[in-house]
Formats: sequence, structure tokens, C-alpha cells
Amino acid sequence: MTAPLIKIATASNQAPAIDVLVLAFSADPAARWAWPDPQQYLTHFPGFVKAFGGRAFAHGSAFYVDGYAGAALWLPPDVHPDEEGLDTLLRRTVPAEIQKDVLSVFEQMGSYHPSEPHWYLPLIGVDPSQQGKGFGSVLMQHALVTCDRDHKLAYLESSNPKNIPLYERHGFELLGTIQAGKSPTIFPMLRKPRTPR
Repeated sequence: MTAPLIKIATASNQAPAIDVLVLAFSADPAARWAWPDPQQYLTHFPGFVKAFGGRAFAHGSAFYVDGYAGAALWLPPDVHPDEEGLDTLLRRTVPAEIQKDVLSVFEQMGSYHPSEPHWYLPLIGVDPSQQGKGFGSVLMQHALVTCDRDHKLAYLESSNPKNIPLYERHGFELLGTIQAGKSPTIFPMLRKPRTPR
């Protein structure tokens, strides 16, 4: 089997890259805790993707598997999510009874980010119908080559415990856990650059 082709997603193909992430997170514990109603999820999660990781499209660090089987939005060092847009979206769309906990989770996430410049992976996902075929690994490896070449840390939060082994196989280490109220547990993870052999 030939390795899947990874391409850079730009503004012109932002929509299908976001669509595959919406599919990928449709059973994600944290995403569905924030938007348990299916219609609310489908209405608001695309806006969340844009606010949380959308700046990757402008920086050439949004990647997708040819055919849109999966996508990953990486933010380069010193590029951050649209915090104002994220805050507005969460306050406007998340059910009132969990809003305080959702905002607390994001506050805790911020406290785990490394203080030095690093690559941040807000979102990576594979279409559920394409999972188990290695697309997640290929997407991950594609960006980590740059991290290693430039000797930069990589940081992410896993919102699904099932994905931790994948991240560990790629050199990420668990830093702790994030949780507020009845929220699902979020797992911040850090990867030190590897020296090429």
C-alpha cells in the first residue's frame, strides 16, 4: 500500500478540511459534552474549529490526507488560537449550566502550554469511516518532522483517552490531567524534539 499523500490546506479548501474534523470529533467526549445536542454540535463545532485552530490555514500548517480522510491543524510557534472568538463562541453556544466549567477547562489548558516557543496541535482527526488505517499517524508524523528539524517542542491536549497511545508512540508524554465540574478529562501532552539519526 502506498503511503497516503499529505497536502497543505489553504483558504480555498478550508471547508472540506473543517468538515472532516467535524466528522472526526462527532463522538469526542469533550466536544459532545460541550454540545450534546446533535444539531447544536453540527451548527457550532465548525466555528469552534475555526477559532481554535483556524489560523493554521493562513500559516501553511493545516494539513489533510488526500481525499480528506483526515486533517490536522497545527499552530506554529507564537501563533495562538483566536481566544476572543473562542470565548465569544463558547459563551454564546455552550449550555448555560456547564459554561463555567467549559471556560475553566480552557483556562487550565492554557496553564499547561510550554512557556518557550512551540508547535501546538489544537485539532487532529480522521473521518470515523477511515479510522484504523494509519491516517492519524501519517498526519502526526508529517508535522513532527518540522518540529525535529527546527528543534521545537510540540504540545497538544488529548480530549479522548483512546488517542493517548497514538500520541505516546510519536513521543508525546503526559503532563497531567485537566478537569472541571463534570467535564470529561483532558490530557495535556508534550513532545521534546528528537535528534535525527
